[in-house]
Amino acid sequence: MEKRKAYTLGQIVRQLGGELIGDARIRIHQVAALESAQAGNISFLVQARYIAQLKNTAASAVIMGLESRDATALPRILCKNPHAYYAAVAGLLNPPAQERPGIHKSAVVDKSARVAKTAHVGPCAVIAKGARIGANCIVGAGCFVGKDSSIGADTRLYANVTIYQNCRLGDRCIVHAGVVIGADGFGIAKDGAIWKKIPQIGGVTIGDDVEVGANTTIDRGALDDTLIGNGVKLDNQIQIAHNVSIGDNTAIAACVGIAGSAKIGKNCALGGASMIYGHITIADNVSVSAGTLIMKSLEEPGTYTGVFPFSSHQRWLKNATHLRQLDELVKRVRVLESRSGKTGKEQP
Repeated sequence: MEKRKAYTLGQIVRQLGGELIGDARIRIHQVAALESAQAGNISFLVQARYIAQLKNTAASAVIMGLESRDATALPRILCKNPHAYYAAVAGLLNPPAQERPGIHKSAVVDKSARVAKTAHVGPCAVIAKGARIGANCIVGAGCFVGKDSSIGADTRLYANVTIYQNCRLGDRCIVHAGVVIGADGFGIAKDGAIWKKIPQIGGVTIGDDVEVGANTTIDRGALDDTLIGNGVKLDNQIQIAHNVSIGDNTAIAACVGIAGSAKIGKNCALGGASMIYGHITIADNVSVSAGTLIMKSLEEPGTYTGVFPFSSHQRWLKNATHLRQLDELVKRVRVLESRSGKTGKEQP
């Protein structure tokens, strides 16, 4: 097993900033949760409700917010955003595995493809005609990069990623196992009793610093490209249909489905299993709660929720029955209001 590099608290603060209270010589080998941390670990405190755990933690140091300065006598690093600082420390202590530059003997690389000398192409990977692999890229085992597609510098494709023809990935992207980029969108036209396939002639363009989770699919455009902006983070098992546009720095959780030609703004957050109708627009800085169905455009920033609360099954059935009768109930209320000379608009 490769020995993990340790950093002193002083070295961490010099690299990442923050205010250190305590012995700068303490060596840190790994990050850990407060309840499971051991000597040599650094933990973090994000929410005040976990302050009580500081009394029993075995961590050698803690990352904390400025407001928690006096919550413990442990060595601590104070910062404005403990969660983000923890992420930076975790990255420092757990750098991604490196691969030697070169093309594995079992890989198949077309003569017209261009692979940077500093790139790594793993076993059984296929690089098709006219494809371009940028500097320091890692193309994992069993990957396929299609005709005339390009992969930017420092991008990593984990095992068994499939990228169809005419797709473009930016620099410093991470694409996890099983991802499919550039498959045909669901384009079909009704002709009598049969469906006819519409050729999908667009591509997929993905910006810089994008991460795509395992088994997520991003369809190619019908005419123009499907667009994924810079800094977008996609979780596992997401479906992004043809001609969708996702703005910079938007984060999307697992099992979200986005129908064709939907436009998602910048700095949005879509909760797990939320569903987005096609041909609608979502403004910048919108958050959609988990399990919410968005059926029309959202023109204002904010949080939108449409989840029917869970309950016992029998109670849920009764509530669902009442919900189905809501339209009839509204009509009856309007009749009663008209008879009494009052309307809902007159109520406070």
